[in-house]
Amino acid sequence: MKPAYFNLYPLHFTPSGLLLSVFCLLSFACGYHVAGRGDRLPADVKTIAVPIFTNQSSRFRIEQRLAQAVTREFIERTSFRITPDPSQADAVLKGTVKEVRAGAVTFDLQTGRATALQIQVTAGVELVDLHTKKVLFANPTYVFREEYQVSQTAANLFEEDQPALDRLSRDLARTLVTEILENF
Repeated sequence: MKPAYFNLYPLHFTPSGLLLSVFCLLSFACGYHVAGRGDRLPADVKTIAVPIFTNQSSRFRIEQRLAQAVTREFIERTSFRITPDPSQADAVLKGTVKEVRAGAVTFDLQTGRATALQIQVTAGVELVDLHTKKVLFANPTYVFREEYQVSQTAANLFEEDQPALDRLSRDLARTLVTEILENF
């Protein structure tokens, strides 16, 4: 008597069976690719201009901080050349800081003083191909929030919001570049 593993039926490949197998294999790989290698941008876009964002808020220099963070993120993660000058680029990333808000999120029950604040930045961006004038990417309503602890001394209150703005800028830049590259 033969062992059970010898009772397997031989595989028969028919053209339709082979086609079905290939289709199944290809469908499993649908949509997956190496990070940072998305095909959102046309092949002729080699240089992207990232000028200083427009600031519609009352927060001083937030537009510079965001543009610098986006520039740094593009340089670190992509092979695009980045310039602040649109006349030297194939595409331009225009950004607008629409609003910056800060508010208390936690309080000390004994004193009633705020112990943590949250800063919120609302911004819009648009990436435009300068050759075709086509909008390659747009998001008019990015909203990012960052919390930070309030110093117990009034003299240090405004010093602690700067690191929070730096973290927020990096988060916005990382999200923006990912969405542009990965076609989200």
